[in-house]
Amino acid sequence: MPGWLAFAGLLGVIMVALGGLLAEAPALDIWQVLTEGDLLRIVRNTLWQAFLSTLVSILLAIPFARALARRTGFPGRQLLVRLSSISLVIPTMVAVLGMAAVHGRNGWLNHLLAKLGVSEPYSVYGLSGILLAHVFFNLPLATRVFLGTLESLPGETWRLASHLGLGPAQLFRQIEWPLIRSVIPGIAGLIFMLCFTSFAIVLALGGGPKWSTLEVAIYQAIRFEFDIAAGVVLAFMQIAICLLLVLGFAGMRREFSFQNTQHKALPRPDTGHPVARAIDITVILLLSTFLLTPLLAVVLKSLTPALLRVVRDPAFASALYSSLLISLSAALLALLISLPVAFLYKNLLQARAYRLSTLLELGNTLILVVPPLTLGMGLFLVLRTHFNVFELGLYLVILINGLLAVPFLLRVLQPAVISTAQQVDRLSLSLGIGGWTLLRLIYWPRLRKPVGLALALAATLSLGDMGVIALFGTQDLATLPLLIYRLFGAYRMQEAAVVAMLLCLLCFLLFWMVERIIGGKNPESA
Repeated sequence: MPGWLAFAGLLGVIMVALGGLLAEAPALDIWQVLTEGDLLRIVRNTLWQAFLSTLVSILLAIPFARALARRTGFPGRQLLVRLSSISLVIPTMVAVLGMAAVHGRNGWLNHLLAKLGVSEPYSVYGLSGILLAHVFFNLPLATRVFLGTLESLPGETWRLASHLGLGPAQLFRQIEWPLIRSVIPGIAGLIFMLCFTSFAIVLALGGGPKWSTLEVAIYQAIRFEFDIAAGVVLAFMQIAICLLLVLGFAGMRREFSFQNTQHKALPRPDTGHPVARAIDITVILLLSTFLLTPLLAVVLKSLTPALLRVVRDPAFASALYSSLLISLSAALLALLISLPVAFLYKNLLQARAYRLSTLLELGNTLILVVPPLTLGMGLFLVLRTHFNVFELGLYLVILINGLLAVPFLLRVLQPAVISTAQQVDRLSLSLGIGGWTLLRLIYWPRLRKPVGLALALAATLSLGDMGVIALFGTQDLATLPLLIYRLFGAYRMQEAAVVAMLLCLLCFLLFWMVERIIGGKNPESA
């Protein structure tokens, strides 16, 4: 019953938001909005920047992953691999600020190029800036997926390749590429969806209306222009495209795996090739420089006298309090929804109710079809006739951020719950253990670690988010990412860098503390 209630609550909020949008539809002159506005240009911009960002990320990730797979002894390799794992945790505005510090008009790169006689070959604002920021986030993610895929190859594969005398090009064409190609659709779909619904990056680096996307256009239509008609049409357009993308990428996903028959993999035969070694080292140095310099720039910019001034500022204290309150509350809400749903999914599988379990999975992914700003806009339209929406801004941000974290939490919790059930359910039933006793004594010790990880992930994602808070934020309600954006827009770069560094440290500290407190120092694994 708790699982069905949590699932119904999740769907209920989404349906209310969609109902708010549909209620406005009959009064709209949709044709006028389509013909007089810039809808087609905005849709084209959204799809084009997402396509280019995905393409560049994939093309760079393949040689990066191959280089890391071959150069296991490269200094700092483990740091780069860990950076790839935490790319989703880094707040968007931190990356935006770092990109501006490195690639902006007064950035490090332009200073270097000026000394070489080249002046501003590109601008960090516009399409180039959007691509740089998106690649910064998505390149590590794609690299980690490709690296894990390559490391799954069994030792027998490399031994056979060595016996056959295959060179680096032949190894890539006959062994590595079929494996990489099989996982490209899945990771490309994920990156494309992340870029398609990107908000903060486009808002900060888009350079104005020329490169506005659907997410930014919805925000501007509601927040500044109060053009309900345009906002609703844009929202429906975004939902329709997201639905097509989710269905399309779901159909393209392919699985590819090897079963390793050796305890220790044999060395690759191409590690000693001089040309391959030179290419690998060059790729690692260039791409690691691209990934690390923005973070380094933020740290160096923050080490100024402005540090004490920002820390003592009441606006910073207020934003810090709001950020922690929203992130922890949203994480708890996401857990209260996800955990019962995970148990419900387990029960349906045990009862062989496969149709219901499939329906449950489809319902859980529905939140991915309705982007955060569209969800917020729908709730705004429903509540605005009865309440002052901005007075409810805090609660709406918590609600939406919590719902958006549910798919991520389910990815962590569902496998853990199913694995635990396979181990203990039959024995517990034979001993007559059930109810809260079963949960407290049997399940909790085994689920403690994944629950801690899920809570930490949800809290950190909410802490660094600037999507929904931008719609409902006021002078009295601002989070640290929103404060960074306001300082960035006012060209107060030193203060923005200080807040960005503190936000980054807070994200890592919060992730570590939540995971350690909930998961325990030495929690039992499932």
